[in-house]
Amino acid sequence: MRIALFTETFLPKVDGIVTRLSHTVDHLQRLGNQVLVISPDGGLTEYKGAKIYGIPGFPLPLYPELKLALPRPSMRQVLETFQPDLIHLVNPAVLGLGGLYYAKSLDVPLVASYHTHLPKYLEHYGLGMLEGVLWELLKAVHNQAQINLCTSTAMQEALMSHGIERVAVWQKGVDTELFQPHLGSAAMRSHLTQGHPESPLLLYVGRLSAEKEIDRIKPVLQSIPNARLALVGDGPYRLELEKHFADTPTHFVGYMTGELLASAFASADAFIFPSRTETLGLVLLEAMAAGCPVIAANAGGIPDIVSDGVNGYLFDPQDEGGAIAATHRLLDRADERKTLRHNARAEAERWGWSAATRQLQGFYQAVLEERSLPTAA
Repeated sequence: MRIALFTETFLPKVDGIVTRLSHTVDHLQRLGNQVLVISPDGGLTEYKGAKIYGIPGFPLPLYPELKLALPRPSMRQVLETFQPDLIHLVNPAVLGLGGLYYAKSLDVPLVASYHTHLPKYLEHYGLGMLEGVLWELLKAVHNQAQINLCTSTAMQEALMSHGIERVAVWQKGVDTELFQPHLGSAAMRSHLTQGHPESPLLLYVGRLSAEKEIDRIKPVLQSIPNARLALVGDGPYRLELEKHFADTPTHFVGYMTGELLASAFASADAFIFPSRTETLGLVLLEAMAAGCPVIAANAGGIPDIVSDGVNGYLFDPQDEGGAIAATHRLLDRADERKTLRHNARAEAERWGWSAATRQLQGFYQAVLEERSLPTAA
């Protein structure tokens, strides 16, 4: 199968969507498919055997880490040369509109997937009044696709309730070979705590952006004697967060990848995730695979991953004290924490990237088979 993947973000950027896409591309190629990635230019022309066609872009004003790439006529020649069996739009926005146009123009079946809960992001950037307009735009684009994939049952319900049709859940995936409990180390713990490895260590991994609500971790940190917080990642909200946490023992670690990131997860006492806008929360699965107990908001796609009291703790995001109570419970009960670590790893082992990609390939095949069926007279 020949798949043209249009995405608004790809390597070398680091985030949950790119992680999912890079593993997906790798496993699609392993399964004998040929993949073409069309994305904002990141300096790469190939990844795991897949060709990358980069489009020059410019940083978004509110989110300079993201590049906005405009569709261009040269994409037609690239697609005609590649001859895709189908086109897959990932989080279709500006570049995705080009993919939609060429899918229609070249008469190629279309798949779309929804990974970022953009309508809910708007309120964190003072643009909440545009939420209804954005839903109408999303509906207009997604309803052109033969199937729309999302990452959790909560997101499936949200999309369908706003008029988006033919929605299915594309199961979660995690690299259980990389993220493992045994990678925890005294050296990493000392690094994350800035030389205080004996202190309780809270960890956050992900983009430092307003919609992640990282500022809500501060009262949790302040409620625990001698606790330290490590924020792994970077983003447009970093300066504001540095001011917000200035009077606390918080370490802004920056980006970590690969085995270093796996070691960070495995070395922490708890992974704190207050965001209410997650469609999935890939970092939660990575933490769980590394045996790091998760404390997360009971919102979005998170309950699909975390079972409260079984492999982590969920808290009501409307309850100011919910995260504090859950974190104290975790840190105060050593035996329960050990059970949570074991159950978290067991849950993650059910969701390898190979299985998630085989499911995706099944969606692709169903679209192609439906396309090949004769129409009724």
